[in-house]
Amino acid sequence: MARIEKDFLGEKELPDDAYYGVQTLRGLHNFHITGIPMSAEPYFVKAFGYVKKAAALTNRNLGVLDARVADAIIGACDRLIAGQMDDQFVTDFIQGGAGTSTNMNANEVIANLALESLGHKKGEYEFVNPNDHVNCGQSTNDVYPTAFRLALILRLTSYMDALRRLEDAFHAKGKEFEGVLKMGRTHLQDAVPMSLGQEFHGWGTTIGEEVHRIADVRQLLHEVNLGATAIGTSVTAAPGYPELVTRCLSDLTGIKLILAGDLVEATSDTGAYVQLSGVLKRTAAKLTKICNDIRLLASGPRCGLNEINLPQMQPGSSIMPGKVNPVIPEVVNQTSFLVIGLDLTVTLAASAGQLQLNVMEPVITFALFTSIFTMEHAVNSLRVNCVRGITANAEHSRDMVLNSLGIVTLLKPSLGYKLCGEIAREGYETGKSLHEIVVNQRKLLSQEKWDELFSFDNLIRGHLGK
Repeated sequence: MARIEKDFLGEKELPDDAYYGVQTLRGLHNFHITGIPMSAEPYFVKAFGYVKKAAALTNRNLGVLDARVADAIIGACDRLIAGQMDDQFVTDFIQGGAGTSTNMNANEVIANLALESLGHKKGEYEFVNPNDHVNCGQSTNDVYPTAFRLALILRLTSYMDALRRLEDAFHAKGKEFEGVLKMGRTHLQDAVPMSLGQEFHGWGTTIGEEVHRIADVRQLLHEVNLGATAIGTSVTAAPGYPELVTRCLSDLTGIKLILAGDLVEATSDTGAYVQLSGVLKRTAAKLTKICNDIRLLASGPRCGLNEINLPQMQPGSSIMPGKVNPVIPEVVNQTSFLVIGLDLTVTLAASAGQLQLNVMEPVITFALFTSIFTMEHAVNSLRVNCVRGITANAEHSRDMVLNSLGIVTLLKPSLGYKLCGEIAREGYETGKSLHEIVVNQRKLLSQEKWDELFSFDNLIRGHLGK
């Protein structure tokens, strides 16, 4: 079963069970780029449902749209919001036309749903038209970015929850390991002692900072240009429509949206996306650092640092029996590298807009949704498959501290920098421990004083005295 639809370029045959129409089909045929359809991000489809519903409600209340047609459109939008029509959103994320194919995908699906609810057949657009009715008072240039921003707000909420859970997991390990002594390191060399709990707690703190930064940048997405239509002059929109439709969209979503003060500027500006991408990159950089640290601390098990054990997820080699690799930190690193690269994509696309519109917004959409979606999955995997199952090799870590020359720093208030330097050099050259040199050989400190200085509390908090 098939039906014929036509636009000013000619006719196209569509499957009769397709709710999208001829313009969507052209976009589907024209843009085989990522192979990832818009439906891969359900929040984007839902956001279009909200925007089109707000437009229909506002146009009905302004007397611009027949109430019967408007109500049918509103009912169709509710089905998009409920996630019932995701499979009908088939346009590729990356496309020419600044997102027109995606906007028309939404217009045609809504129009055909509305037609069926009114007792008509799909494609009978003389009764409910995708352009004249569903897209009334709108253009791609205000609908697409508004739906994009709304979808980002919804998607970021889920991502922030994932980061908070990772923060909590690190802090829980920090509490669990607060009594585990280990050596701190700078320049990959022994520094001064600390607790393993302090290290894990620090990772939790740095992830918590990212939640706050995302919350800050998310506020920029609340400013929209809905009602600005083609270039920001509100051409074809009814008087008062921009303010009313923005208020209506806020009421529908429960999200306080603000109409931009300069709609011409807002229609071409993509600065908020650049700032959001920068925050995502910042988080990716931090996660890379944390995962590199985890891999170093777990290195070995016999010939590395071997301070912690990671959950064993899979055999690590096709040739070396018994080898297990830190695959979860590795995959989080790779995800972070992807996000860092996509930040450059966003930057270039944002800078490539000309005059009154940035036609590169579809690739920004793809880059940001990909970054958030993949990073959220990576963060969840790091928490569930790695952090929660980490155990400490406490005795081994403590032995490394007490055999290290780095703890000579704790003797500096008692013995002075110069003498401590001589002691460290002697230990390095002879292989003797500091205890052997200071207490047994040179008798610079009594055993009682040594025990006081090198108590656990002094070792990790530096409460030193002469």
